[in-house]
Amino acid sequence: MSNFLQISSNLLYAAFVFYLIAILFFAGAIREKKGREHETGNNRWGKIGITLAITGFISQICSFITRWMAGGHAPISNMFEFISFFGMMLVGAFILIYFIYRLNVLGIFALAVSVILIAFGSMFPREINPLIPALQSDWLFIHVSTTATGQAILSISFVAGLIYLLKSIDPLTKNKRSFWLEAIMFSIVCVIGFITISSAFSIADYKVDFEWTDKTGTEKIMNYKLPALVGPNEGEMLTPDKFSPIVVDMPAIIHAQKLNTVIWSLFSGTILYLAIRLLTRRRVSTILQPIVKKVDLDLVDEIGYRSVIIGFPVFSLGGLIFAMIWAQIAWTRFWGWDPKEVWALITFLFYAVFLHLRLSKGWHGEKTAWLAVIGFIIIIFNLIVVNLVIAGLHSYA
Repeated sequence: MSNFLQISSNLLYAAFVFYLIAILFFAGAIREKKGREHETGNNRWGKIGITLAITGFISQICSFITRWMAGGHAPISNMFEFISFFGMMLVGAFILIYFIYRLNVLGIFALAVSVILIAFGSMFPREINPLIPALQSDWLFIHVSTTATGQAILSISFVAGLIYLLKSIDPLTKNKRSFWLEAIMFSIVCVIGFITISSAFSIADYKVDFEWTDKTGTEKIMNYKLPALVGPNEGEMLTPDKFSPIVVDMPAIIHAQKLNTVIWSLFSGTILYLAIRLLTRRRVSTILQPIVKKVDLDLVDEIGYRSVIIGFPVFSLGGLIFAMIWAQIAWTRFWGWDPKEVWALITFLFYAVFLHLRLSKGWHGEKTAWLAVIGFIIIIFNLIVVNLVIAGLHSYA
C-alpha cells in the first residue's frame, strides 16, 4: 500500500510540473507573429505545449489509478482527492477542446486554473482512510466522478469567459466592469495566497489541537494547521504554547477550523495582491492583457457556449440524477434539502438559465462571459464553502 501511495504522489507531482512547463510553452506559442492567435495552434511551441499537457494528464491518470490500488476504493472521498480529480478532468476537457480549436491562449489559462486547483487540494490531508459505511458503494465513483467531470467541462466556459473579459474590458477605465474583473483577479490571488501561507506553516510543522463540544454535546478534538483566528464551539486549546490569537468561538453548526482556513485565504490573498500592486503599479488584469491581445472574441465566445452545452447535461446526470438514486439507496429518500443538494440544484438552475438566455434571448459575447464567470463562482462556492464551512451530510471530513 505504502509503495503505491508514494508512486501516486510522485506521479501527481510530475503531472503538476508538466502542466507548469506546458503553460510556458503555450505562452511562447502566442508570441508567434502569424496572424490571428487561433491560427498559430500548429506552431512548434503549441505542439510542445499540448504534448506536455497530455503527458501530465497521463501521469495524473496513473496517479489516480495507483492511489486507488493503494486505498482499495476510488480516490474521490476527501477534499484532496476530489479537487485533484476535478483538476485532472479540467485538463482532460481542455485537451479535447484544444484539438478542435487549436487555441493556445486557452492552454495558458486552463492549465493555470488546474495547477491552482491541484496545489489548493494538496493543502488538505492526503492520508487514505477507510470509507464510512454510507460511502461504501459503487455509486460513490459513479456520482462523484460524473459530477466532477461535468463541473470541469463547465469550468472551461469560465476560462473562455475570463479570456473574453480580459480582451474586451479596458482595466484602466474606472467603471463597474473593470472593478468586477479585478475582483475576479483578487479572488484568484487569494487562492494562491492561501497555498503559500499553508505551505509555509506546513514546512514549520505548525499544529494546534482544540477540545470542543459539537451540537450533540459530544466532546471532540479539532486540529488546526494555521493559527486560530476563530475557535470551535466551547473550545479549549490543548497546546497553549502555540501562537493562536483566537478572536471568537463559532457556534457548533459552523466548522470553525475550516472557516479559519477561508479567513486565512482572504488575509494572505489580500497581502499578496497588495504586494503585486505595489511592485508592478498596475492592476492584475492589466498585467494579463498582453496575453490575450490576439484573441478572436467570437471564437472564445463559441468555446464558452459549447463547454456549457456539453458540461450541463453531464453535471445534471451526476449532480442530480445519480445523486438522487444514491440518496434513495443510502438514506431512503431522494431529496433532503441538505446544503450540498441545494447548491447542486442552484448550479443546475443557473446553467439552465444560461442556456435559456443564450438560445432564446440572444445573449452572447460579454453577457455570457460574465454568466460563465458567475457559474464558476457557484461551483467553487459549492466546492469550498459548502464542503468546508457549512455542516451537512455531504461535508468532507
